[in-house]
Amino acid sequence: MKYTYECKGTCAMIITLELDEEKKLHNVQFVGGCDGNHKGIIRLVEGQDAKTVAETLAGTTCGPRPTSCPDQLSKAIEAALAEAV
Repeated sequence: MKYTYECKGTCAMIITLELDEEKKLHNVQFVGGCDGNHKGIIRLVEGQDAKTVAETLAGTTCGPRPTSCPDQLSKAIEAALAEAV
């Protein structure tokens, strides 16, 4: 299942991801934001359990912002999991 999420409060504007039948993450992509950081996040989460990744990244902040790209990824994953039910 492919899912697209519009980010709120971050430099990244859109996150796309895919969930397989076992709810593992694949092909995560960010549009906008810090390319190097996103490449690192993508490598770390590829093939990982979506729920575990969402729980791990939730609440991560960026400077004074109450959110971050990892936090927005957690929200994207949660929304995708809810839609996949």
